[in-house]
Amino acid sequence: MKNLRVVFMGTPEFAVAPLGSLLMNGYNIVSVVTSPDKPAGRGRSVTKSAVKLFAESNYLPLLQPENLKNPVFVERLKRLNADVFVVVAFRMLPREVWEIPSRGTINLHASLLPQYRGAAPINHVIINGESITGVTTFLIDDKIDTGNILLRHEVPVFPFEDAGDLHDKLMKHGARLVIKTLEGLAGNFIKPQNQSNFMMPGEILKPAPKIFPDFCNIVWDREPQKLHNLVRGLSPYPCARTVFKNEKRTITCKIFESQPETAPHLLHPGQIVSDCKSFIKIACNGGFLKILSLQAEGKKRLGTEDFLRGFKIEEFSAPVN
Repeated sequence: MKNLRVVFMGTPEFAVAPLGSLLMNGYNIVSVVTSPDKPAGRGRSVTKSAVKLFAESNYLPLLQPENLKNPVFVERLKRLNADVFVVVAFRMLPREVWEIPSRGTINLHASLLPQYRGAAPINHVIINGESITGVTTFLIDDKIDTGNILLRHEVPVFPFEDAGDLHDKLMKHGARLVIKTLEGLAGNFIKPQNQSNFMMPGEILKPAPKIFPDFCNIVWDREPQKLHNLVRGLSPYPCARTVFKNEKRTITCKIFESQPETAPHLLHPGQIVSDCKSFIKIACNGGFLKILSLQAEGKKRLGTEDFLRGFKIEEFSAPVN
């Protein structure tokens, strides 16, 4: 098992735990492939990916191709004579890359495939109010997240968890599943299965597309629980957003934590209810969303009481759109 020659491909923090697990379990990592360094933040300073930082600190061979179809890069991969590629949170691979290793190219996905295919499964699972999710390893093919499944592991989603909490939990479960998958491949006791085998009759697939800024805008004529799930599913990044508006100013705010309250009222969606000292509630369809922590544009994140010390909330409302 440990003689398997492994090429690992990944970029963000989510991929570091599986890479670290491979290293700690003694796998022969012949190269790590990650994204090129790129400018980030307000200062636009060149930033290394989380995977690159880990690889460098552990003296692992590193490749950072701009173009995954570049013949020079493809040839370098072939010369590594890898038995398997392990991919976690990386780019879509072209056929000339994923078909190289003899035992296939394995991808770790942060959902129970075939549900929540796409770039943001952790976010969408919480936004949709799911109570169960998980991690899946599968063999990459020509399409996105559609290859034959190797292993799946269920993980509960608790009502108090946000996307950050679930990210960290799935990262650890995913790291263990990658090791279990490689053990199964080495021992030839995992049989890849078509994703349709994991669907119930009549089951509808829910996608997990990349999240764009407009998706983060809160629409206040929705139900409290749906709005609360949106806040949870987008926290701590990129965050659900609303605007506080009066005749003179419009202030964009990120909402990090909330609490749904179901209650009858005759208020317009977006109308703010507050004692101006300790709480902020915003009217929605069938109740209120109580804001527990938030961040005004250009300011730091604050709990509601601290926020109200410097903000005259009584002058503002939160428009429906």
